[in-house]
Amino acid sequence: MKLKINRNILWARTFVRELASLGVKYACISPGSRNTPLTIAFAECGDIEAYVHIDERNCGFFALGIAKAADSPVVIVTTSGTAVSELYPAIIEAYYQRVPLIVCTADRPPEHLDCGANQTINQNNIYKNHIRWFIDAGVPEPIIKRIKHIKIIACKAYHESLIHSKGPVHINFPFRKPFEPDYFTDEVNKDIVDFAKNNLIDKKIFFKEKENKIEDEKWFWEIFNLLKKYSKGIILAGPESYSPIFRSKCGVLSQMLGYPIFADGASQLRFGSYNKENIISSFEGFLRSKEFSKNLQPEIIIQFGRTMTSKALDDYLENCSAARFMINEFGDWFDPSNRSVASFACKPHLFCEKMIGMLNDSGFKRDNDRWLKMLLHANQISARIKRKIIEETKEINEPGIIKETLDVLPDDAQLMISNSMPIRDFDYFAPLLEKNIIIYNNRGASGIDGITSTALGIAAANRKTTVLLTGDLAFYYDLTGLLAAKKYSIPLTIIIVNNNGGGIFEVLPISKYLSSSNEIKNGKEIFNKYFITPHDLDFSPFVKGYGGNYILVKNKNHFRESLCAALKSKNFSVIEIQTNAVKSLHLRNKYWEEVDKELNKN
Repeated sequence: MKLKINRNILWARTFVRELASLGVKYACISPGSRNTPLTIAFAECGDIEAYVHIDERNCGFFALGIAKAADSPVVIVTTSGTAVSELYPAIIEAYYQRVPLIVCTADRPPEHLDCGANQTINQNNIYKNHIRWFIDAGVPEPIIKRIKHIKIIACKAYHESLIHSKGPVHINFPFRKPFEPDYFTDEVNKDIVDFAKNNLIDKKIFFKEKENKIEDEKWFWEIFNLLKKYSKGIILAGPESYSPIFRSKCGVLSQMLGYPIFADGASQLRFGSYNKENIISSFEGFLRSKEFSKNLQPEIIIQFGRTMTSKALDDYLENCSAARFMINEFGDWFDPSNRSVASFACKPHLFCEKMIGMLNDSGFKRDNDRWLKMLLHANQISARIKRKIIEETKEINEPGIIKETLDVLPDDAQLMISNSMPIRDFDYFAPLLEKNIIIYNNRGASGIDGITSTALGIAAANRKTTVLLTGDLAFYYDLTGLLAAKKYSIPLTIIIVNNNGGGIFEVLPISKYLSSSNEIKNGKEIFNKYFITPHDLDFSPFVKGYGGNYILVKNKNHFRESLCAALKSKNFSVIEIQTNAVKSLHLRNKYWEEVDKELNKN
C-alpha cells in the first residue's frame, strides 16, 4: 500500500515522537518559516508542552529556566539565519552550568549555502565552543535507514544532554521546500510510515545508570587518609542545585570531621530543616579582616560545587596553601586561583555517604574541636554585627533587602537571584533559615541578560511561588521577556533594586581611582558617564504595558506589605525599590570595619 507524504513533516514527526517517548516534556519555539516542519510536529504532540516566544533570546533563556527547575532536557526550536545566533547567550549559560537543552535550528539545504540565498548563514556547529554535542541531521529522506538515523539522533541528543556530558546539544536541520503537510513530496510504502511511528529504544534499558563504587578508587582512599590525618579542614559548598540528601549527609560529615561548612548563599545549604550546626554563612565578614584571615590556615579543603561567589573567600583561597580537592558530578575545574590538587567526578551526596561509612568502619573519632569552635565564634561575631548594622537599620537599603525578602517568602518558595550586586549581597547577607527556599541563579557565565526570562521559565515549570530579585539594568536588558508572563499567566513576583545604573562599579577599584586620581580630569564625570551610565527610566509604563502590577516601595513596611500582596496575586507583579548605591556601599563598608575591629579586639 502506497501513502502520500511530505518528507519534511514525516522526518520532524519521527524526531519529536522519539523525544517524547524518552521523556521530553517541554519545548520553546520561535516562529519562522524554515522551522515549519518542527513547529508542526511539536504543536501536535500532546505529550510535550510548547511555549511560543517571538524573541529568540527570550526563548533561549525561558527554556533554560524550565530545564533548571525540571532538571530535564528542554527543546528549543528556531528558524534559520540570525535567529540562530540570538540563542547563543542562553546556550553559553547552559554550557557552564550544565543545564540540559536540545537546540534544534532549521537551516537552508546545502545548495543554498555560500551563494547569496536569503536568510542563510553558516550554521555548521555555530555554538562549537559552548556545546556538549553537535550533529547536522542532513536533509530528510523517506527511507528506513535514514528514518532510523533521525531516531538515533533524538536518542543521542537526550542522552548527551542529560546523562553523558550534561548540557546543551545542537542539532541542525536543513529542509528543502515545501514544508506544509498537504504539499506532498513522495509516495512511499506504508511500512515506512509505520516504522517512523514506532519508538526505537526502551528508555529504561538504554539510560540505566551504572553504580559507581568510588570507595574502591585510589583517589578516594587518599582523601580518606588525609581527612583522618588533618584536624584543621574546611568544606566549601559552592553554588549548586544540591539535593536534600547531600545537605543532610554533608552536615553529618562535617560533624564527624570537625570541619566547618562555608556555604555559598546559592548553595541551598543555608535553608531547610536539617542540622546546620556547622554552617558558616557570614564568612565574608571575618575573611575581610586581613589580620584574622592571615592566621587562618587550614590543612585541607574539600570543595563541592561551583566557584564560590565571595570575593573575600576567593582572595583568601588564593593565598591558602592547604591541600584542596574539588568534588562534583563531572569533575569540572572550579578554581580560578588554580591552587587545587585535583578535581574528581563524583556525585557530592555519594562522596559524603561513602566517606561517612568508611570513617565509621575505621572507628574514627576526632577529639580536638578548637579549630571548628574558633571559626564558629568568628561567624557569630560577624552575624551579630550584621544584624546590628544591616538588618536593624530603619530605612530600606540594598543589603537589608535580602533579609526582608526571605522573611516574607513562604516555605518551598523559589528565589531567582540576578547577577551583579544582588547575588553578591545575597551571599553576604542571607542568614540561616528553617524554610526550605530553593535558590536559582545564572552563575555559569554570570551575565545580566535573560534573567527575567529564566525566572519565568522556572516559575512555568512547576507553578510554585517564585520571586526574582534583580537589578535595574538586568530588568531593562530583558524587558521583552515580560510578554511570556502576560501570555502564559505566570504569576512571577519581580523585585527590582534600582540604583539607576551600574551600581556595582561603586564597589570596584575604578570608582576610587576616578574619584581621587590627580592624573585624570573630571574623573567623577567620566565614572558616571562611562561606568554607572544612569538611565533615568520609569519602569511603571513598561510593566503596565505588559499587563503587570507595579508598586514603587516607600519604606520597609510598605515593601513587606507589597511583597505579601504580590505573592497572592494571580498576575505577575513588579516591586521597585529605589536605592542609593553610594549609601549602600558605605553601609557594607561599615559592617566590614566593625567586624574587623571586633575580631582584632578579641
